[in-house]
Amino acid sequence: MTAQTDTPETVTAVYKVSGMSCGHCEGSVSSEISEIAGVTSVKAVASTGEVTVVSQAPLDEAAVRVAVDEAGFELVGRA
Repeated sequence: MTAQTDTPETVTAVYKVSGMSCGHCEGSVSSEISEIAGVTSVKAVASTGEVTVVSQAPLDEAAVRVAVDEAGFELVGRA
């Protein structure tokens, strides 16, 4: 089950992340994922555990997993 929207300029993917419980958590995850090359926008929502990432090209899920791990959370997979 993949939630992904493509336009000619961007790719949007939604990931499920476990462990986020507050705005600080959202900021930590967003900050780490924002550092991945090609990422143009990140929106993390603690209440749903969903992280929406807009990038210039499809992202390597392993890179997203490393970024989420660096923030102290666990990437469950695609939403």
